[in-house]
Amino acid sequence: MYRIGIDVGGTNTDAIILDENYHLIHAVKSPTSLDIKTGIETSLRSLLQGANMDKNQITHAMLGTTQCTNAIVERKKLAQVGVIRLGYPATASVIPYTSWPEDMVQKLSGNYALVHGGYEYDGQVLGEVDEAEITALLEQWRGSIESIAVIGVFSSIKNDQENQVRDLIHEVYGEEFPVSCSSLIGSVGLIERENATILNAALCKVIETTTQGFVQALESEGITDAAVFLCQNDGTLMSIDYAKQFPILTIACGPTNSIRGASYLAKIKDTMVLDVGGTTSDIGVLQDGFPRESSVAVEVGDIRTNFRMPDIISVGLGGGSIVRSVNGKVTVGPDSVGYRIREEALVFGGKTLTTTDIAVRLGHADVGDRSLVAHVEEDFAKRAEAEISSIIEQAIDKMKTSSGDVELVLVGGGSIVIPDTIRGVSHMIKPENGGVANAIGACIAQISGQYEQIYIYSKEPREDSLRDAKEKAVQQAVLAGADPVTVELVEVEETPLAYHPGNATRLRVKVVGNMK
Repeated sequence: MYRIGIDVGGTNTDAIILDENYHLIHAVKSPTSLDIKTGIETSLRSLLQGANMDKNQITHAMLGTTQCTNAIVERKKLAQVGVIRLGYPATASVIPYTSWPEDMVQKLSGNYALVHGGYEYDGQVLGEVDEAEITALLEQWRGSIESIAVIGVFSSIKNDQENQVRDLIHEVYGEEFPVSCSSLIGSVGLIERENATILNAALCKVIETTTQGFVQALESEGITDAAVFLCQNDGTLMSIDYAKQFPILTIACGPTNSIRGASYLAKIKDTMVLDVGGTTSDIGVLQDGFPRESSVAVEVGDIRTNFRMPDIISVGLGGGSIVRSVNGKVTVGPDSVGYRIREEALVFGGKTLTTTDIAVRLGHADVGDRSLVAHVEEDFAKRAEAEISSIIEQAIDKMKTSSGDVELVLVGGGSIVIPDTIRGVSHMIKPENGGVANAIGACIAQISGQYEQIYIYSKEPREDSLRDAKEKAVQQAVLAGADPVTVELVEVEETPLAYHPGNATRLRVKVVGNMK
């Protein structure tokens, strides 16, 4: 019984095998390829050759990927989206795609319609859904769109209208046609929730290609019976079918994999984690073993959204960051040699001075040929190290919730460039196998389910509301691939809505369970 975990980073693709007791059997790193798929296949092949094991004993395979993030940032491989907002005429003053980058709107076709429907903030009907209106719209769009986003006004209170429109779309276009409903994706706030739903709908082709590529890569290596999962951005996993419904949940899963892996390796559930890659460093916070979630709206590809995202700070510092002297001042990054570090860095015979070269010159790391950096002046190297410390210190300060020093777990393949002493850090832990913490985090993760809705406690008592939210969160976890017997409640968040006279509360419930 073995598990494979693969995490695709901007610089390297890491792959590991764990046994049934979660002991590391073998780990490999290979450069991330431009098409991602080739890098996964190379890592997988190298991993299996090095492990020398019976492939029939591999029961689970997990993938953490940057494909969806890259598709949004690069504006590539996105689907043509039709946007249906239930809320006419009340919401006509702010139309869909408001404040979006123009190039992104053009990529997604820009098709939208404001139709009748929606609810008031207290759950009263704003407008009834006109099925004839929807049907006529779908006939107009036929052949010109590949996915649809459905957004109802205050669907976070009642989502039956969104479900009604979704069912109608499936009647007209077929059951397999991708439909994204905002009540299952975003939080309170119409525009941000709508934006997140549109992005989710736009990613349907990317996630299909990614999942197919991963399954085919496994099959080409003779792994045919393993259960396949993708990583979510809360440090948990989801099945392929669930990922196809909610591809947006893979965004920022790389840093959360590292945070979860760091927690497992260091045997710590509450701490700060610094994951240093080849190009960037990610800083996050562990709370009870899971990454802390962002409490503010997050921009993805310059688009403001409010779906679930981890509270992560990324800085342009990694093992391949380029070090320069500009007008007498030492600068580090944010540009990097990335996956070409073994060709470009001085210690490997290249011509570019990187942070790895600085670490080797100062005796903090033993990689490559140290004699190749002997000409770098020690004073210059120390100034570069001070700049590296400054970048990390500022990022850590932004993540703190108090002025005191914090404990820091250091992981990632580029962690050799981080000095042993950093202001604001009381104790630094460097766990064994921290270089592949991201792949380990993918491999040891559980399945999660989350549900969020506004409940009016004056109409539905708190205990009944909690029970209902938990049941729906468990349903989401089971859909994502969890064994229902193992699912347990891990988080409840209640936010009273002060403007509502009926004691309305935004209730968010999270559960986790083991894989089937």
